[in-house]
Amino acid sequence: MAFSVFLLLLSAVAVLGQIPRLAAQCPGYRATNIVQGDSSLVADLILIGNCSLHSKDVEKLRLLVEYQTDTRLHVLIADAGNDVYQVQEHVLPRPKSQNIDAKGAALKFSFTENPFTFNVTRASTGEVLFDTSDSPLNFETQYIRLRTSLPQNPNLYGLGEHSDSFRLPTDDYTRTLWNAESPFIPNRANLYGSHPVYFEHRGDSGTHGVFLLNSDGMDILIDKTESGQQYLEYNAVGGVFDFYFLAGPEPASVSKQYAEVVGLPAMMPYWTFGFHQCKYGWQTIDHVAQVIANYSAADIPLETVWGDIDYMNSKRIFTTDPSRYPLDKVRALVDSLHKNNQHYVQILDPGVNRINNYGTYTRGAEKGAFLRAADGSYYRGLQWPGEVVWPDWFAPNTQDWWNNEIHTFYDPSTGIDVDGLWVDMDEASNMCPDTTCLTSASSITPLGWTPRRPPPRPRGRQALAPRQSSPPPTDSKLGLPNRDLFNPTYRIASHRGALSSYTLYTNITNADGTHQYDTHNLYGNMMATATRRALLARHPAKRPFVLTRSTFAGGGRAAAHWFGDNASTWDHYRTAIRQMLAFAAVHATPMVGSDVCGFNGNAEEHMCARWTMLGAFQPFFRNHADVSAPDQELYRWPVVADVARRAMDVRYRLLDYLYTAVWRASVEGAAAVSPLWFWYPGDAATWGVETQWVLGDGLLVSPVVDDDSQTVSYYLPKDVWYDFWTGERVVSKGEIKTVEGVGWGDIPVHIKGGSILPMRVKSANTTAELRTQNFVITVAPGTDGIAKGELYLDDGESLDVGDEKSEISFTWDGQGFQAKGAFGYDTDVVVERVVVLGDGASRTKEGPWGLREGFDFHL
Repeated sequence: MAFSVFLLLLSAVAVLGQIPRLAAQCPGYRATNIVQGDSSLVADLILIGNCSLHSKDVEKLRLLVEYQTDTRLHVLIADAGNDVYQVQEHVLPRPKSQNIDAKGAALKFSFTENPFTFNVTRASTGEVLFDTSDSPLNFETQYIRLRTSLPQNPNLYGLGEHSDSFRLPTDDYTRTLWNAESPFIPNRANLYGSHPVYFEHRGDSGTHGVFLLNSDGMDILIDKTESGQQYLEYNAVGGVFDFYFLAGPEPASVSKQYAEVVGLPAMMPYWTFGFHQCKYGWQTIDHVAQVIANYSAADIPLETVWGDIDYMNSKRIFTTDPSRYPLDKVRALVDSLHKNNQHYVQILDPGVNRINNYGTYTRGAEKGAFLRAADGSYYRGLQWPGEVVWPDWFAPNTQDWWNNEIHTFYDPSTGIDVDGLWVDMDEASNMCPDTTCLTSASSITPLGWTPRRPPPRPRGRQALAPRQSSPPPTDSKLGLPNRDLFNPTYRIASHRGALSSYTLYTNITNADGTHQYDTHNLYGNMMATATRRALLARHPAKRPFVLTRSTFAGGGRAAAHWFGDNASTWDHYRTAIRQMLAFAAVHATPMVGSDVCGFNGNAEEHMCARWTMLGAFQPFFRNHADVSAPDQELYRWPVVADVARRAMDVRYRLLDYLYTAVWRASVEGAAAVSPLWFWYPGDAATWGVETQWVLGDGLLVSPVVDDDSQTVSYYLPKDVWYDFWTGERVVSKGEIKTVEGVGWGDIPVHIKGGSILPMRVKSANTTAELRTQNFVITVAPGTDGIAKGELYLDDGESLDVGDEKSEISFTWDGQGFQAKGAFGYDTDVVVERVVVLGDGASRTKEGPWGLREGFDFHL
C-alpha cells in the first residue's frame, strides 16, 4: 500500500477512535549502545520496524537520563541528529543539573531494551509513578506518542489552561494544548495557555509531578483501555519527549520543584495587590475621570485604572484618539491619579497596523521586526485596527524596537506615565478565520468585531509559503524539513479547528529558522517577556508589572495572568476558583484572577456581590467588562457597593499577608494559593474539593457557590480552626459544615490552627496610605498549642531591595510570643497588639513593638 493511501486509511480509522489501538501495535524502538554512569544514562534507540501512523518514522533516536537533583529526574528522547524542534534555551532556560548519584535519588529510572519502554519509580516505596511498558513509543516527523499506565481513578491536576474541573476527569477526556482566543472560556477546550504539567496525588504515599517540555500542539488523553487499565497518553504534532519528573513527595514540595524547572515567578509591586477597575467601552477620557470620581464618592478604594483599546486612535497601539482621548487630557488624568497615590495601566496588542504613515510600523519595518511570508513580504492578517503585521520575537532587533516604542510613548515627560502594561490578543489572535482570509476579506466579520467600526479591507492577496518547510542546518533543533506545516495528518482537537485558524499561519518561518508550527504556544510568553524587558529598560530599578492573557510553562517568570474573556454567570464565578487553584498551585503563576463579575454579558447584582467578596481573597483583583456589556463598576448597585466596601476593608488589612505569600512564591516557588489536599494529603475527602482554597499558609476560604443562594456547605478537615470574623474556636473531626443565612457580603473564612496572621489595624483608600498603618498579630494555636507565621516587608517597588527588607518569623510556644529575623526595612510602623485566640475569650497583649528589631514576651 502506498504511504499516502495508508495515511488516508489511518485518517479514516482515527474517526472511529482506532488510532490508540493501532499505535499500541507499533513495534517501537530497541535500545543499544547503552552507557550507564553514576548520575546519567545515554543510549541509542533504533526503530524496530515501520509504523508511520501519521507521518514518516524517525529511525534513530537518542536517550538521555539525568539524575539532576535528589528529587528531579530528567528524561530526554530526541532524534539522533538533533534536528527535531526543541524549545530554545533563551525562551525557557533549562535548570542546571547537580549530577547527583543515582543511588541516593528519590526517583529511579529503569527500562527494557527491546522494545524500549521505561518506568519511573519512587525509591523509598518502589511504587511505579510512570510506566510505558504497555505501549512502545511512536516518534515520527509530525507525530509523537507516549502512554503511561496509571492507578485506577487517579487524582490528576494541571494540564492547563482549561475551565474544567480542578481534579481532571479520567474517562474519555482530552486536554488539547494549543493557545487560542476563547471567548466565554468553553469547557473541554483549549484556551489561552498551554502548560503540559500534571501533579498526581496518591494520598499518604505521596504526590509527584510530570512536566513535558514540548510547545507543539498536542492532545493529552486520559482514559481506560478496553480491559479497564487507566492511562494518560501524549499525542503531539512535533517536538521531542523532554520530561522532568518531580518526586515531591509532599504536594507543596512538587510546586517548588516545578518552579525550579520553569523559573521562579516574578515578585509583584505592592500596589498591584489593590483593587483594579477596567472596562472596554469607556468612550472618552472624561468618562474615565467620572468613574474615578464615582468610586471616591462611593468611598470604595480604587488603586488602579486600566485603559482598554478605547484610548487608541483607530485601535493602533502607541497612539491616542485625538478627540476622545487627547494626549494632554490622558496625561492630566494620570498625573491626578499619581498625586492621589493611584495607578494607571494600558493595554497593548501585538498586531501593528500596516500603513506607511504610522511610525510604529515604519520603525519596526526598518528594524526587521515583523514576521514574513515565504516571498519575503510581511505576513498580514486582521486585528483591531484592520490589516496588521505581527512582531517576530525571535528577530534580533525586535526587542530594541519594542523598547523604543514603549520608552517613547510612555515617556513621563512627554507621553503617558503608565505604571504597568497589559498584553492581550497574544495567542496570537488573528481575526482571519483561516488561510483564505485575505482573498475574501470583504466577506469576513472578524471575531469580536463591533459593527460601529468595521475593519478596512486588506490590500492585495496574502503570499502563502509552501506547505513544506525548508531544511534547517544539521544539529539545529529548529525543526525537521519537508513537513506539512498547515495540515498534519494527526489533527489535534482544537476548538478553533485547523492549526492556523484564528491565529498566525503555522508555516511562517521565524527569524531564527523555526516555524510557528512549533513555536505558536510560546508567542504570549515571549511578548510578555519582551514587554517586561522594555519596562525594565524604562525604569531599571523598578519592579515591572505585566499582565498577559496567553501563557506557556514558565509564564509566571515575567507576568501576572488573568483568565480571559469569561462570562457574567454563576458557573464562571465557580470556574474562577478552579482556574486560580490550577495556576497558583500547579502552574507556578501566583498573581492570577478572573474578571470579577464576568466580562461577557449582563452582571446580576447578587452574583456580582458574591464575586466581589470572592475576588478580595484572590491574588489579582480586577473588575472588567466588554463593550457589549452594561457598565458594572462596583458602585452601580447598592448591595454591591456595600459588599465592595467590606471586601476592600478585609483585603487591604490582609494585604501584607498576601504580599508575603506571593513573595515566598517568588523566592522558593511555594504556592500562594493551594487546595485543601496540599495541607491534608491523607484525607480523601479533600482530593476533589474545588470550591475552597487556602490563601497563604493559614486562611481557608469557603465561599457560597450555589446560584442566588444564601446557604453554603463546606468541608473542614480534622483539625482546630478559628472563625476569621469572630475568633471562635472550631474543632472539626473532618466534616461538612452547612451555614444558612449567609448575607451577600459574607464569606466563611477560617484560620488554620497553628497559624499566625499579621494584619494592618486599619484599612485605607490606597496601598500607599495602607503602608502607614500599624499591625495587629493574630495567633491561632494548633492542637499542640503552638503556632507560627511570617511577615515580609520592603519598599514595595524596587527590583532589587538588597538588604533593605525585613523577613520576620513569628512563633508562639503556648506561653510566649517571639518575633525574630532580618530587620533591614526601615519603618516607623509598629505592632500595636498581639491577640491569642483560644477556648475562651481572646488574650491580648498591647504594644507597641517596633518592626526594626525582634521582640518577645509571655502572656
